[in-house]
Amino acid sequence: MSVLGVGIDLVELTRAAKLLARKGDHALDRLLTDGERAYLAERADPVPHFAARLAAKEAVYKALQLLPGGREIGWRDIEVVRSDSGRPTIALHGRAVEVARGAGVTIHVSLTHSESAAAAVAVAERVTP
Repeated sequence: MSVLGVGIDLVELTRAAKLLARKGDHALDRLLTDGERAYLAERADPVPHFAARLAAKEAVYKALQLLPGGREIGWRDIEVVRSDSGRPTIALHGRAVEVARGAGVTIHVSLTHSESAAAAVAVAERVTP
């Protein structure tokens, strides 16, 4: 196993709330997948979860950006999904799948949020036989 990239990001909840207030559905359409939007719709307060997803997407992008084609990855190419146990994981789509597969990479992610911010760390790992 070898680490090919690490990404970290922090999003302040006030910034995420302002983005939602100003751009609303336009921001959600541009930044989130349909599954992520459905997840947020189930939350009483979607802001911390929205911020965590933005942080995760940016952290994954940072972990993949130095791989060939990595800078072409878009927001909706990276999706935060919940495993059966409830743990957040990453599903890759479009260009992100191509980049990860081309490098033999799997992504690990960890999310957290407090009263004021959400953060994510992503690790791009290559498993070699």
